[in-house]
Amino acid sequence: MNTPDERRRRGFTLIEIMAVVIIMGLLMGIVGTAVFSQIDKARVNTTKAQITQLEAALTFYQMDNGRFPTTEQGLRALVEMPTSAPEPRHYNPSGYLKKKEVPLDGWGNPYQYEMPGKNNTDGFDLWSLGADGQPGGTGVDADLGNWAEPDAHA
Repeated sequence: MNTPDERRRRGFTLIEIMAVVIIMGLLMGIVGTAVFSQIDKARVNTTKAQITQLEAALTFYQMDNGRFPTTEQGLRALVEMPTSAPEPRHYNPSGYLKKKEVPLDGWGNPYQYEMPGKNNTDGFDLWSLGADGQPGGTGVDADLGNWAEPDAHA
């Protein structure tokens, strides 16, 4: 038969269990931080790639129609023919985006479009407001645009 001392030696004490739980929590915190930083990096890269694709689509629109869509017509003009002035001269009936929809940025927010641009005065400004969805910001909250300085559009 087991004596109380033998039973006590076979089990874990509350302090030992708490120590294991704390160590696991610390490890999860370290791993979680690394994973989240990679997710943010992927969202930034996705947004930059989409901006490049939208720039190309806008350039095709401009080549067909002699001008970029107005700010009011916006990026919607890439998937459906604008009905407001100035109406496009030779609008591609298939539109200018393969999926027939304007993508959202890496954080699920719509892209901003302005023609003529404040940063690209001879063309257009196209940008994402970053993770926070607000103008300006730093890090992943910074605006990402089609101009040289990422924080220039505030």
